[in-house]
Amino acid sequence: MRDPWAGEPEPTDTPWPGAPRPASRPPCGTPLTDPWSTAPPIPTDSPWASEASALPGAGTGTATETAVRAGGVRADRVRTDTVRAQAPRGRRAHARARERAGADRVQGRGFLAKAAAVTAVLTALGALLGLVRDQILAGYFGAGAETDAFLVAWTVPEFASTLLIEDALALILVPAFSRALARRSGSLFGDPVRALVRGTLPRLTLAVAVAATALILAAPLIVSALAPGLPDPRLAIDCTRLTATCVLSFALVGYCSAALRAHGCFLPPAAIYVAYNVGIIGTILVLREPWGVRSAAAGVAVGGVLMVLVQAPSLLRELRARPVPKEEPTTLAPDGGRGGQEGRILVLGLIAPVVAFSLCRQSQTLIERFLASPLPAGAISHLNYAQKVAQMPMILSLMLCTVSFPVVARALAAGDTEAARRRVERDLLLAAVVVLVGASTVIAAAPKIVELLFERGEFDRTDTVATAAVMRVYSLGLLGQTMVGALVRCYFSAARPLWFPAAAMAAGLATTTVAGIPGAHYWGSVGIAAANALGITCSAVLLLRGAHRQAVPVRVDRLGEGLLRLATAGAWATGAGWLCSVAIDSPALSVTVATAVVVGVFLLFIACAAKAPEIPPLPRSASRRTDHARPHRAAPTAAEAAPVGETAPVGGDVPLDHGPR
Repeated sequence: MRDPWAGEPEPTDTPWPGAPRPASRPPCGTPLTDPWSTAPPIPTDSPWASEASALPGAGTGTATETAVRAGGVRADRVRTDTVRAQAPRGRRAHARARERAGADRVQGRGFLAKAAAVTAVLTALGALLGLVRDQILAGYFGAGAETDAFLVAWTVPEFASTLLIEDALALILVPAFSRALARRSGSLFGDPVRALVRGTLPRLTLAVAVAATALILAAPLIVSALAPGLPDPRLAIDCTRLTATCVLSFALVGYCSAALRAHGCFLPPAAIYVAYNVGIIGTILVLREPWGVRSAAAGVAVGGVLMVLVQAPSLLRELRARPVPKEEPTTLAPDGGRGGQEGRILVLGLIAPVVAFSLCRQSQTLIERFLASPLPAGAISHLNYAQKVAQMPMILSLMLCTVSFPVVARALAAGDTEAARRRVERDLLLAAVVVLVGASTVIAAAPKIVELLFERGEFDRTDTVATAAVMRVYSLGLLGQTMVGALVRCYFSAARPLWFPAAAMAAGLATTTVAGIPGAHYWGSVGIAAANALGITCSAVLLLRGAHRQAVPVRVDRLGEGLLRLATAGAWATGAGWLCSVAIDSPALSVTVATAVVVGVFLLFIACAAKAPEIPPLPRSASRRTDHARPHRAAPTAAEAAPVGETAPVGGDVPLDHGPR
């Protein structure tokens, strides 16, 4: 083999095709850097050249850039030849490749559109299976005392899902994981994401296991407090003990969902309610004969386990992926207190406001069932069936907010409040469109919908009329329900304790209670539904009025005007749909025609009305990236590089760096 420094270089002497040749060759034996220099060595001076690839930017670039990144080597002590480090091989290389692929997936222009589409399909499938579940309950057990007893026990999983899956735990953990992932790109030592898991998951598991045990032991007290008017509470106690086991599984489900969404993985979290309803339906079909309605309570426990199994493999894959530094490192020494600071994000001062908000929000259901327990048998069941159907538009409308919540949290962690504001305002208007179209359809064709879904077996015509009346009144509060679920992300996207959302929900809960007592006395279940709609609308108005002072300063006046015009369009669409619904006898055809008319009239009003709110198309809105997600080579901001204990202390907000990037 020819000495590479003997004579003029040949084209084949380059380390790879097309590589530039050195302008001049140093004398033979000259080291790449001065071996006696106090400056740190260039990574390529090491005989283990492949290890240099662990440094940021070591895959390609100049030796000067790599040396400066590694330790600030003086420019006159480095060579200017273009080098390429050997790519690492083996399992670690595959882990790094997966990490890069995950980052590229989050940054892709069509990522949110694909995530929203997948979430929409699986959410719709889960909602459809939920309707099948309710149809099985109505067909096998009707709407009587036995079903009322189960629905009292059903309060436990409803409460747990709101607290541990949908609201409290997600509002705490999604921003926490988003900040850990933002710091992961600039961390050379340790993995902030794994440190967060080590600091929080064991404590959470222990706490909820103790809580589940306490609920099982206190089942008689819970039943007597929730529904003191039940004629035979023993069945409700048995069902409550079975459903209380879901507290542990739901906590693990919520933890996995928050972590996966922050990582940009939306398929498993979107599939959890599919697995949940499959577990309940299967258990009812297998155990209905020997256990009766207790089989449905056992199905809750089985469904909770299936929800965990759906997500656990994906989360393990994400956690096993080693962090890949994609930007210049901000520190060259391990931070021994990093893990402790990461675990301390879940301190009481940060958790308490979120938990209080979720408890107040879910307590609306507790108030309803407490007020309905002295009413004739079946009142609780009518409220439950009406809620399950009427809430479907709200679930679909909040789908986009669920997908974009990690994006908003990362934008705030990067200091890009303008991108977060645009995303939140866009999501609020789109969610309002979806929920108002759905609410208009439900109000217009409520009797036909209930007849089509439930009127069979033990569920007779009287139950259909009562459920449809409750459903129509309950749908009046769907816009408020959606706004509460969407606006609360403006308050909890940044890591600071805020009591205003909990206070707003407490005011709405008080309104529901005050209005529900006379409403239940004079109008029964319909009066309770009206009180619920009034209370949640009150909370939504308070949250909207206070949103401009939060981490995401939305333009309240513009949003309020847009929502008012959308509500006007919904009123016109409801009237047109009702006229079509009453003119057709067939339930299926009536619902189909009413839905088509509602959608057409709503969109026509939006297109023709003066000063109608500007609603961006859903695909374009979902596919649009926020500014912080665009690939760049600038150094990370202080919010990305510093520990959470520095960027988001309890009582403070995430620092917003608007300087040059």
